[in-house]
Amino acid sequence: MRIVLDTFQKELEPDKNTILRPRQVREASYSYVKPRIPTAPSLLHVSEALLQTLGIDEAQVKSEAFLNLVSGADIPPPAQPYSMVYSGHQFGHWAGQLGDGRAINLGAVRDSTDLEWILQLKGAGLTPYSRSADGLAVLRSSIREHLCSEAMYHLGVPTTRSLSLALTGDQVLRDMMYDGNAAYEQGAVVCRVAPSFIRFGNLQHHMANKEYDLLQRLADYVIDHHTDIKASGKDRYLALFDWVVDRTIDMVVHWQRVGFVHGVMNTDNMSILGLTIDYGPYGWLDDYDTEWTPNTTDRQGRRYRFGHQPQIAAWNLVQLANALYPLVGEAAPFEAILQDYGQRFGQRYLRMMHDKLGFGKMTDDTVSMIQGMDQQLMLTETDMTIFYQEIGHTDFLSLNDEDALERVSKAFYLEDIDTTILDKWTKWLQKYRSISSSDHDSVDSRSATMQAANPRYVLRNYMAQLAIDAANEGDYSLITDLYTMLQQPYTYQEKYEKWYQRRPDWARHKVGCSMLSCSS
Repeated sequence: MRIVLDTFQKELEPDKNTILRPRQVREASYSYVKPRIPTAPSLLHVSEALLQTLGIDEAQVKSEAFLNLVSGADIPPPAQPYSMVYSGHQFGHWAGQLGDGRAINLGAVRDSTDLEWILQLKGAGLTPYSRSADGLAVLRSSIREHLCSEAMYHLGVPTTRSLSLALTGDQVLRDMMYDGNAAYEQGAVVCRVAPSFIRFGNLQHHMANKEYDLLQRLADYVIDHHTDIKASGKDRYLALFDWVVDRTIDMVVHWQRVGFVHGVMNTDNMSILGLTIDYGPYGWLDDYDTEWTPNTTDRQGRRYRFGHQPQIAAWNLVQLANALYPLVGEAAPFEAILQDYGQRFGQRYLRMMHDKLGFGKMTDDTVSMIQGMDQQLMLTETDMTIFYQEIGHTDFLSLNDEDALERVSKAFYLEDIDTTILDKWTKWLQKYRSISSSDHDSVDSRSATMQAANPRYVLRNYMAQLAIDAANEGDYSLITDLYTMLQQPYTYQEKYEKWYQRRPDWARHKVGCSMLSCSS
């Protein structure tokens, strides 16, 4: 596998200052850096699916050169590693310069279709954007990113990928809960892969510093290399904005479909390509709660809670519009696109929810049921994944009221449910089955629609934590097991049915299984 200079490096402006220390960077889009050489690197896991995409064979994976590359130990020429500069809003406030604080782009490889893939090491050492941090990453967060990146890909969610997970052989000091109890943890590096890692914040950085030439060059780069936009002049950048809006909507609708909560939707964590990026304090809904956030830093304001993700995406897009404004000089065209966001998102969300519920035709009754789904699922702390699986069985519509309620009760976390709530569920199930019975040509077509929309297995936080706990004891087998299972998330897999269950009681409030910090 040969890493070459990527088009971002070739066409955009490098930092003329080569001093590797935290500093403000101006009049540049990236800085050249050198990964930190790990003490004793070892390869823990690779993504077989991504290896095939990139055309990397087994012999290469077993080579010392591959280990050296994905751990940062040795980056052979002509590769020239670099980190990107960007700024952004964090928790709704302008944070100024941020940048790749522990991410180092190695360069590019090309697949059989000639698509450029950027390889990026996360946790490989200091960059000019590390601020007061060390640029390193620990094993627990690296396991979570590696597994979730690939799990999301197989779920059909737009995402960056993860090629490999490697130990560095070094110890890294982290205060996991930000409570003054810092401890040493195993260092690790994830090799992330994507067509581009450009974020909203890259454009925001140039706009905020009035680097309008670099802003235009970056926007042109995205248009030329990642879109099929043919417009010219101001329309070119409005078309780009509309394109990003469309892809962002698609990404967030997928998040809502599978019950994924990003946890830290700052503008610097928003991909310009509409890819899920930066798997930090993410989480999956267990007991359905639109107010839930997995991020301890967000515990008070719950800005990034599950039910608020569509609105936060819109807010972030407003900031992107502000960044692109100097290239257009008019606010009205951006405002027109933004005003259309709600309708575009709403239409796709409704279509997605129709598929989840197995509704073919969109009627007043189906829309009404969808609009009430949040409250219905929250009545009994319902497990979202299990609920949709249970109502998707081909025999569900033929069940009597008692058996239908028993079937969905497999998804209830709430115990000692009073009769009022049970009556509400019985009435809901009656209406649902009545609509569904006349909606599809056959129970098989209904079930097939639902199976394609509703995963059976997702990477619940407690599952990732079990893999982390085992890895800390030197057992990496659970990483492989979970990876294998999550490659087919929509398919019944007898070997892995033990994971088709509600979150265990012991995991409800356990660190790493409920809320997480950004410390990694």
